[in-house]
Order: sequence, then structure tokens, then C-alpha cells
Amino acid sequence: MDRAQLADFLRRRREALRPEDVGLMAGPRRRTPGLRREEVAALTGMSTDYLARLEQQRGPQPSEQLLSALARGLRLTVDERDHLFLLAGHTPPSRAFRTHHVSPALMRVLDTVDAPALVISDIGHTLAQNELGVALFGDLSDFDGDRRTFVQRWFGDPAARSFYPPDYHDTHGRALVGHLRNALARDPGDAEARAIVDELLARSDEFTAIWEAHEVRATLEPRSKRVIHPAIGMVAVDCQVLVAENDAQRLLVFTAVPGSEDADKLRLLAVVGLQFPDSPDSKVTPRTQRDAS
Repeated sequence: MDRAQLADFLRRRREALRPEDVGLMAGPRRRTPGLRREEVAALTGMSTDYLARLEQQRGPQPSEQLLSALARGLRLTVDERDHLFLLAGHTPPSRAFRTHHVSPALMRVLDTVDAPALVISDIGHTLAQNELGVALFGDLSDFDGDRRTFVQRWFGDPAARSFYPPDYHDTHGRALVGHLRNALARDPGDAEARAIVDELLARSDEFTAIWEAHEVRATLEPRSKRVIHPAIGMVAVDCQVLVAENDAQRLLVFTAVPGSEDADKLRLLAVVGLQFPDSPDSKVTPRTQRDAS
């Protein structure tokens, strides 16, 4: 771990960003260049004190998970992300077709959207959410094992379906299977997608029946849907999708018809914020600054 170079790189990347680059208001009294430490800390989910220690060459070696959060928060390119990992004494993540590193371009769009939004991978990993996305669905970004993707939770844990009314379950399940099949069709040697398919074929009769039907058109998920929120109730939303160039990531933005009761409910999310009631399928504790030391 090169403490001096790591500290210099983090400070320079922070100072190179403008508030508007990450969806923040600059404010009239900003005197320091770039982002403040507390702003980067909020974007990455760490404490301001820990970030300060890293920039002052006093912090412990950051974990790979923390480095990934820093790379997203600082809007690093893949080259810059790899450099960050090397300075911290870790091997950079694979540059395979599928990556959990959200591109700066998608992150910029996510930052500017004034609506619930999230970035997911082609096989259902939730890679990033804005605050309204967390408020609507809870924090869906921190699962592992046989619950690491939404399709695994959908067919393995009944609680995962609590976000949607029962009459939508069949449609959504078929769409999830369709996305997974589409990912595997693009690369038949995709070990990660194949492992998920094999696992679900072994433990879910429902998944097996949908998979064997081979419904390719199920990849075209309906853009209008109803979501059940424990605080604001049922809300009808339209889901707009922005697909990355390599089809491995999608940005989902949820909006409602202007002037409708559903639009009023979505606006209420800004008031409810991260005080999301406990939900069985999400880690919904508020994204307070966590001390990563």
C-alpha cells in the first residue's frame, strides 16, 4: 500500500469534481475547489473522519468493498479505478464483460434524475441507487450468496415479491427469466449466469417451468407497473430504461403521470426519505455515514 500516493490521488480526484458533477448544488459560499470531504463521504457511505485519515496518510488499508465505493463516488474511469486499487495494495477487479463498476456516464445520469432510479446488471445485481430509489425499494445493493441477484431472491425467497401485487408476479417472474436467458445467449460461456441458472433449476419448479418455455419475448418487461411501498401504499409507475453500450448494465428510472395521485406519492418519498420501514427483501437501514476503520 502506497499511503502517500493513495492520499494524493484521492485528494486530487476529490478536488477535480464539481458539485454539479455528482448532482449537488454548489452554493454561494463554496471556497474550496472540488467536493468537500463530507460530500464524498456521503456519496460513498463512509465517515468523513475515515476519508480524512486516508487523505492524511493515517488510515488503515481500505477494503476492496470500500475502494469500489470510492471509485463510484469519485466517478472514476476503469483505468482510474484500477490505479486506486493498486495504490491501496489490492489487485484490481477483472475487466470482464460484466463489471460491478458503474460507468461515470451512467452515474452522471443517476445523479441528475429527480426520481427513484437504480442501476442493475444484466443478471440482476443492483449496482447503484439514488436516494429516492432507496426510499422506494430499500437498499438492494448489499446481498451475497444465493440472494446476490434479484432473480435469485424472486424465486428463492417469497418475501422478495412484497414490492409487487400478486397479479403482477407471473409477468415479473417471466421478465426476470428472460433477462437471464438473454445474458446467457450473448455469451454461452458466461460462468456466472450459468451458475445462477443451474442453481435455480435445481431448487425452483416455477423457474424451471418458465425456463423450459423459452419465452424470449419475456425480456420485454412491461414499462408500467404497480409498486407496493410500506409507507405510501400502492403506486403506479412507468419504468424508463437506459441501456449501457455493452448491454451489461441498465439504468431504471421510475416516474408517475404528472398531476396524478401516484405523482403525489412519489413526491412524498422526498419527505419520507430514507426512513423506509423494515422490508423483508431489502437492507433498508438509512445510509448514514459508516466508519470504515
